[in-house]
Amino acid sequence: MASSDKTISPTVVKRTAIEATPESFKEFGQVIEVSGDGEEFGPKDAQLDISRGIPRFYIMRLETRPLTFDSITHHANVTQCLGSVGGHVWYLGIAKGSIVDPEKKVPQEDQEVVHSKCGHYYVPPHPDDVLVFRITGPKFLKLNIGTWHAGPLFKSETMEFYNLELSNTNVVDHTKYYFKDGVTFVIDD
Repeated sequence: MASSDKTISPTVVKRTAIEATPESFKEFGQVIEVSGDGEEFGPKDAQLDISRGIPRFYIMRLETRPLTFDSITHHANVTQCLGSVGGHVWYLGIAKGSIVDPEKKVPQEDQEVVHSKCGHYYVPPHPDDVLVFRITGPKFLKLNIGTWHAGPLFKSETMEFYNLELSNTNVVDHTKYYFKDGVTFVIDD
């Protein structure tokens, strides 16, 4: 007798990590690299938007973040900066921001528009649009407002990261999307 069980098997999507450089990462934010002491502010510095609240700059310790993910997050009210304490290698899943104004037409009619619990609307990222970046050395990433991200992810047991966001980002501006149909990304590196 045929089973009527419609359990969805996970779909594993392998992604090869791309080295994060100012050029490779520009559509998602900025890669901020070392500059000389006394240099004037310019386009190579983080172009921040922290105007919608009290900035929070802290060091977070993360444990056991293997090179796999099945969800992705964005922040609609702040640029976020992340960097490894000590310049250790880490990884970040990324997709372009997709916040939409519900009064305006969605770019494609077949795209689903979701109302975030945080109040804004967005189009969920498609798995085909997700990339993975490897971040090495003394640099950090500035994520544009709304940029989808999964991580930081890393191979060691624990790592510490500099994090610049708003004091209440994780409470009022944290939209998480779980990929449909059991899609799980695995970083091939």
